[in-house]
Amino acid sequence: MFDLQQGLANLQKFIRVAPETPGVYRMVNEYDEVLYVGKAKNIKKRIVAYSHIEKLPLRLQQMVAQIFRMEFIIVENEARALLVENELIKKYKPRYNVLLKDDKTFPHLMIDVSSEYPRLTKYRGSRNDKNKYFGPFASAIAVNDVIDVLQKAFLLRSCRDSVFKNRKRPCLMYQIKRCSAPCVGKISVSEYKKLVNEAVEFLEGKNSKIQEDLSQKMNEASQILDYETALVLRDRIKALTNIQSKQNVEYADIKSADVVALVRDRNIVCVQIFFIRSGQNCGNIPYFPLQIDGASDEEIVEAFLGSFYTSHIPPKEIVLDRDIENKLFWEKALKCKIKTYLRGNKFALLMQAKENAKAAIDRKIALEASVEKNLEEFKQKFGLRDIPQRIEIYDNSHNQGSYAIGAMVVATPDGFDKKSYRTFNIKYTQETRDDFAMMQEVLKRRFEKMTPENKPDVILLDGGRGQLNAVYKTLEKFDLRDIAIIAISKGPERNAGREFYHLKDKDSFELEYRSSLAFYLQNLRDEAHRFAIGTHRKKRAKSIYVSRLDEIEGIGDKKKKDLLQYFGSVQEIKQASIKDLQKVNGISKKTAEKLYKYFHN
Repeated sequence: MFDLQQGLANLQKFIRVAPETPGVYRMVNEYDEVLYVGKAKNIKKRIVAYSHIEKLPLRLQQMVAQIFRMEFIIVENEARALLVENELIKKYKPRYNVLLKDDKTFPHLMIDVSSEYPRLTKYRGSRNDKNKYFGPFASAIAVNDVIDVLQKAFLLRSCRDSVFKNRKRPCLMYQIKRCSAPCVGKISVSEYKKLVNEAVEFLEGKNSKIQEDLSQKMNEASQILDYETALVLRDRIKALTNIQSKQNVEYADIKSADVVALVRDRNIVCVQIFFIRSGQNCGNIPYFPLQIDGASDEEIVEAFLGSFYTSHIPPKEIVLDRDIENKLFWEKALKCKIKTYLRGNKFALLMQAKENAKAAIDRKIALEASVEKNLEEFKQKFGLRDIPQRIEIYDNSHNQGSYAIGAMVVATPDGFDKKSYRTFNIKYTQETRDDFAMMQEVLKRRFEKMTPENKPDVILLDGGRGQLNAVYKTLEKFDLRDIAIIAISKGPERNAGREFYHLKDKDSFELEYRSSLAFYLQNLRDEAHRFAIGTHRKKRAKSIYVSRLDEIEGIGDKKKKDLLQYFGSVQEIKQASIKDLQKVNGISKKTAEKLYKYFHN
């Protein structure tokens, strides 16, 4: 049992020494487990609130009762406090913090404005300050739609640099009026820069001004009988008009905003976020925060803001469906406006977000009911002690021993946990000369790094009883208590749905043909197979061109990297002339001739 009075006494002791500055605090129990990580503009004032035990919900009373010590980190401002808090939450996953399970990355639209002829492209990853980014978009499809529009309206190139530098004539995109062909000098640098600036202004919501300028230029071109230019400008105006006609009136006056709404239903909380940029809805995503028992809706919203916006660029405005106590702190930390609305277009968007959140909860409950039913049946059919919380599925892929890959896929009651997927490179030797030996190698390496946190309840193997026995032999020195190891082999004529299931010291058996559980287990096995095959193909494709360049005398790692960065692929290097090869930094005429002879002899 927790001692509330002792926890309060420990808290009071640290209140006396707490700094009155912005920073982050940690509450730690006697076993060195971090209970809670918080941030504050004034640490002392914030933690004093925890001493008023009668005002705290039961969840936080239990937390205070466990406090053994507190740790403080002083930072320069609220924004830094937010970053440090989020880093520590991700590191320790404290039991009393609301957590976001899946903080996924989103695609953005990028224009590399620093280059001579900037390129329009879809982008994920870390950002370079020299480029312009627009988004986020909830899906790659949404980005592709915008790229399609921008190509029609602004004629910007989207080809890779390696293709752009080596073109001798315009490509199809120029012929269908989706590109201005800067690669072959169909447009000057200055004129192309104007197109880029117009595209940036459009993405920033200044489209009416752009249309006025284009209309004026079209009239001027007509007056001087330059009908070809006038036709191009007319097509661009039509593209922009088409965009505006498709814009929903609800979004038309919104330049940059995220609309965030929370719904709590049947003990599930969903936070729905809509991305509105330049009068367009760039998609929406539902989030289901974890560890919400006893947490207020306001606390969950603030936890979402902290977790989401430390890894995503905040918009100019965040629209919430409720007021939050620490609004000024969040506006300072995120450098944006946070507002709520009771009428108007943004209120209508909040209602849409709420409806989407309710629908997402309904879908989640329906899906979980199906998975829960399958897992319950899984437990019964295979004699498991409990419903499995972590299932690891293994498969191998190789080409007659070459480019061998072992793959591990993880499934939980919430679905596939893709962040826990792992691959294992396997060297083909006498010890790993067949599928049994490869699987033994993979499981041995996996279990050597097993911890209590990632210990599986079930291991599924693609194979028969021989595979099962080989794995048990390899893992005999490890603690396999509470772990069920199951092998799945193909049925007669490799018929899906007729698989045999093998367990140690039990007869092999089939599941009912086309039963829900059979489909569920097939799906697990197929996901491991897909992941293994995909990784194997990437490794094989990479090795093909790497090994070819490695065969050329005088081409080391640096020159190889420079060549691939310049041309984009070995196929492009193969087609390059000696003169083109010499354009690469560090490639002399002699080396260029050697490369050319290698590929053409």
